[in-house]
Amino acid sequence: MQQVLVVDDEANIRKVLSAQIKAAGYEVLEATNGLEALALIRQGEIDAVISDLRMPQLDGLGLLKKVQEIEIAPPVIVITAHGSMTTAIEAMKLGAFDFITKPFDKTELLNALRKATSAYAHEIESQSGSLDFEGRFDIIGTSAGMQSVYKVIEKAADTPSTVLITGESGTGKELIATALHRHSQRADKPLIRVNCAAIPSDLIESEFFGYEQGAFTGAVSSKPGRFELADGGTLFLDEIAEIPPEVQVKLLRALQESEFERIGGVKTIKVDVRVIAATNRNLLDDIDHGRFREDLYYRLNVVPIELPPLRERRDDIPLLVKAFIEKYNRRLQKDINTATPQAMDALMHYEWPGNIRELENVIERGILFADTTELTPSDLSEQIQRRAEHIGSTDTPDAPVQLAEDVGHRSMKEIVRSATDRLERGLITKALGETNGNVTRAAHLLQISRKGLQNKMKELRLRDDEKNE
Repeated sequence: MQQVLVVDDEANIRKVLSAQIKAAGYEVLEATNGLEALALIRQGEIDAVISDLRMPQLDGLGLLKKVQEIEIAPPVIVITAHGSMTTAIEAMKLGAFDFITKPFDKTELLNALRKATSAYAHEIESQSGSLDFEGRFDIIGTSAGMQSVYKVIEKAADTPSTVLITGESGTGKELIATALHRHSQRADKPLIRVNCAAIPSDLIESEFFGYEQGAFTGAVSSKPGRFELADGGTLFLDEIAEIPPEVQVKLLRALQESEFERIGGVKTIKVDVRVIAATNRNLLDDIDHGRFREDLYYRLNVVPIELPPLRERRDDIPLLVKAFIEKYNRRLQKDINTATPQAMDALMHYEWPGNIRELENVIERGILFADTTELTPSDLSEQIQRRAEHIGSTDTPDAPVQLAEDVGHRSMKEIVRSATDRLERGLITKALGETNGNVTRAAHLLQISRKGLQNKMKELRLRDDEKNE
């Protein structure tokens, strides 16, 4: 169970915070000041810190500075009262993961905590080298589709250009945004994440640009927006399609001019922010239906990155399974060595509508309920088993025989890849035959993108690119 440290000199605040965090499934430790907190943090068992700023002996900023000296520092979420926004901004620049204002909203608190603990878990795994994976930029995958993504990250990371990451839900868009930030000269500056879908439409503008005291009912003091907090760093706008049209206009101006005004304010604020946006929607369709501004789309889409769904990068499934087994062995204190060939076959044949996020959840559940040192088909969800049986029944009759012949002198990864290549080659060849070699129509039949089909054809050496039309 992940441990969260609550640091506040007010007993009532600690009591309320602890109750909410415990109810969300975390273990909670408490400290009354920064010195007590630092002693607990140095024991190395804390996954996230929620700290007040004003405390005796060692205040929140002092604690934050000390925490940043730790090699792999747990994320710190600061809590600030109205009227101390300048200090909150300073905390973000010192490395605070996020900040929350009093009186704090439970949903906002738990969302920030979830992101903080998730980021810290990934940081520990990548820094310690415990994640044994193949890929780049702390991202797992060696398929042709992911190699294309890596090339874009390599060229675009250390530039100020805006990036638009598209892809289905669960494909890892936030990982790509994090990689772009960490491999830029802004890496030591804040990476501010905003989930636009999680913010009520009438609050998005104030969340982006902040507000002045008295700007509206309840604005008892001034508050900076996420653009100000990200100054010098990176702003990641997830689910960008959820922004209402009236805010899109102001966002466009902020991107073009690098300036804006707080709600209710007259002072123009200039910032240096690199913006990365992401969506699982087709923004061109949204433009056609009047839901998204065309000029904003082209301003965001300077560097496009299209993430392939997991069904188009099946070669990466064994790598992902291996990494998730290692991750949840540690978290759940289990000792699963691998997945059986039958279980891997089921995972390879499933369509994965939820993509990598769904695969990770399946592996976590499987490890939790496994009774042996291997994941078996019975450890997987019934839906995956049923779907795998249906798809597997369409495979070529000699595939199991070939697999049997391969066992003994080839690794499981090689066996799975060979079987998958045979299946994919047969399906692609059949689709091309039915469409007289038209790649666009074949991709439609196979329900994958044209680019994904071209990458797969190149990988399988089915055809030269110049013959694809």
